[in-house]
Amino acid sequence: MSLEEMDKRSLFHPFTSIGDHLANGPRIMASAAGVHVTDSKGRRYLDGAAGLWCVNVGYGRQEIVDAMTRQAQALPFFHSFTSIANEPSIRLADRVLRWAPDHMSKVFFGNSGSDANDTNIKLVWYYNNMRGKPAKKKIVARNRAYHGVTIGAGSLTGLTNCHQFFDLPLPQIIRTHSVDQYREKPEGMSEAEFTAYLASELEALILKEGPDTVAAFIAEPVMGTGGVLVPPAGYFQAVQDVLDRYDILMIADEVICGFGRLGSPFGTTHFGIRPDIMTMAKGLSSGYQPISASVISERIWEVLKDTSGEVASFAHGFTYSAHPIAAAAALANLDIVERENLVGNAASAGTELKAALKARIGDHPHVGDIRGVGLMLAVEMVADRATRQPFDLSLKVGARIVAKAYEQGVIVRPLGNMIAMSPPLTLTSANIEELVAGLGRAVDAATDELAREGALPKKH
Repeated sequence: MSLEEMDKRSLFHPFTSIGDHLANGPRIMASAAGVHVTDSKGRRYLDGAAGLWCVNVGYGRQEIVDAMTRQAQALPFFHSFTSIANEPSIRLADRVLRWAPDHMSKVFFGNSGSDANDTNIKLVWYYNNMRGKPAKKKIVARNRAYHGVTIGAGSLTGLTNCHQFFDLPLPQIIRTHSVDQYREKPEGMSEAEFTAYLASELEALILKEGPDTVAAFIAEPVMGTGGVLVPPAGYFQAVQDVLDRYDILMIADEVICGFGRLGSPFGTTHFGIRPDIMTMAKGLSSGYQPISASVISERIWEVLKDTSGEVASFAHGFTYSAHPIAAAAALANLDIVERENLVGNAASAGTELKAALKARIGDHPHVGDIRGVGLMLAVEMVADRATRQPFDLSLKVGARIVAKAYEQGVIVRPLGNMIAMSPPLTLTSANIEELVAGLGRAVDAATDELAREGALPKKH
C-alpha cells in the first residue's frame, strides 16, 4: 500500500475538505532546508507561508535539533505541577519576559495558541472572581479574528466556518468590527475617522452589554487568517482608552506577530499596545516543537498572588506544560533570532517583498490590494478593481492561485479571495525574486483560466 493510500485510509486532516482529500490524496512533504521544502516526489518549493506562519528561523537548524537531543538524553519529560520545574522552562520563561514589555510578570506554558487562549479566558474569569467582580465574564472579540479552534478559543475566533455545526461561539463572547480598511472603511472616511468610528462602536457595545459584565478585549495586532488586516493609525491607543475607562483587560494575541514577524519584537511594541495578557506560540519555537505561552501582567499576578490563600492551588494546566524538550527548542530558536537579527531582517525584507509584489502584480486588473507589515503580507483579488467587487467565493480564486503557485514551485496560503504570505524571517533578496516571480505567474495563470471559463473578461 502506498503512503498516499495509507493516508487516505488512516489520517484525518485538519482544515481539509474530506471529499477532495479522498478523491485526490495528500501532498506528502519529505524534507526541508532553509526556506525550501521538498515533497515525496522530489519537487522543491519555496515556502512562502513558513509552514503555518511559524517557521521563522527556517528549516534545517541543526542547533535546535541538537538542543532537543541533549535535553531528550538528560530529561525527556517531567511535569511542572506542584512546584516541580526543569531548567529549560525556567530559562525560557526568563527569556520571554526579557523580550516582553517591562510590565509583564509571569509566563504560563502550554502547547498551542488555541490552548493558550483557552488559558487566557480562564485567567480572565479567575482574576475577576478573585477580585470580587464575578459578573465580568464577557470577552469582546472581532469579526474575522482567528484565535484558535478549541471550544474557548474557537469562540473568540470570528470566522463562521469555525463555528458552523460546532455549536459555537460560547455565549460569553461578544463581537465588534474588524479593522479592514479596504472593505469596511466607508467611502470618504479618513483613516483617523475610521479609528474614531471603530473605538466609538466598541464603546457603544460595552455600554449596551453593561461595563460591569465585560471582562476583556482580545485582538491580533495584525489580523492573520481574517485577511492580514492592518489597523488604522492610532487604533490601539483609541481602543486602550476605551478599555481603561471601563476596567477591561487587553489581551494581545501575538501567536503570529510575536518574535519578529512584523519587523518588531511583538505587535504590541510595533503598535504601542499595553497588554494585560499576551498569547505566544508559533515563532516561540519556529514550529520545531509544539509550545505556547500565556504571559500575564503584574496587575493580574498581584491579584492571583494576594488571593492564593483562598484556594488549594491554581487548578489549571496541562500534562505537557513547560515540556523540557519544547523549552530547549524554543531557547535555541530565540538564540538564532537574536544572533542573526531576524527581527531587523523581517523589517527590511518585508519592505523589499511588498515593493516587489507591487512592481510585479500591483497593476494587474484583478489585484485590488497588497497590504501587510514586515513579513506578514496579503494580496486581495477582485473581480473589478474600480468598484472593488469581490469574486464569487464559489470560484475559489485564492485556492486556484495557490494550486498554480505550487506548479511554479512556490507555497502561499489561500484566504478566500486573498493570498497570504508569511515566509521565514531569513528571507533574502534572491528568495524574494523567486517568490514574486512564481506568484506572479500563478496569478496570471489563474486569472487566464477564469477568463477561459467566462468568469471574467479576458485581459487586453
